[in-house]
Amino acid sequence: MFDLIALEREFFDHLTKVDESILGRVAAGACPHCGGRLHRGDYPRKPRGGSIAPELEELSRRFSLCCSREGCRKRATPPSVRFLGRRVYIGAVVVVACVRMLVLTTAAAARRATGIAPRTLRRWGRWWRDGFPATSIFQELRARLLRPPTATELPMSILAAMVGSPSERLVELGRWLAPLTTSSVRDGSRFVRAIA
Repeated sequence: MFDLIALEREFFDHLTKVDESILGRVAAGACPHCGGRLHRGDYPRKPRGGSIAPELEELSRRFSLCCSREGCRKRATPPSVRFLGRRVYIGAVVVVACVRMLVLTTAAAARRATGIAPRTLRRWGRWWRDGFPATSIFQELRARLLRPPTATELPMSILAAMVGSPSERLVELGRWLAPLTTSSVRDGSRFVRAIA
């Protein structure tokens, strides 16, 4: 079921709106370093979509803020449901590609299905198996789900334990992962939780 998730334009438009809402909440606050006023300071990204979402290479702006005080000018990059940290691939593409990799039996089949190099897919798989379970986000998510996810089948076991359509589950997982996408905004999860 989850290996067939289609990432359409409307899906990414929704993610952009969620990111804009998060940006607005962070912008309403002060600089986390000096307390100064925050101004919009987006920066370019060149995200990839593989064959999962090839037309979305144009999602080229990472929403960000920077302090207006001279001498500080530090960034406050809000959490994002579109991007997964510094990875060049779009966050939803990382999740869907890893689900497809779990379902398919060979690296060549995964490459054909995703358009992403097997080495990259294996690296992402290691992060899901080893890095992500060590985070507080995973521990909280595991405690909240009725069916605790299995670490060896991440991210598929998380999506299977959630409710809603496949795209709704993917958005919800993006919300959970959003605090991991930045280190310049403390307690990023509080900004994500308030967004409907």
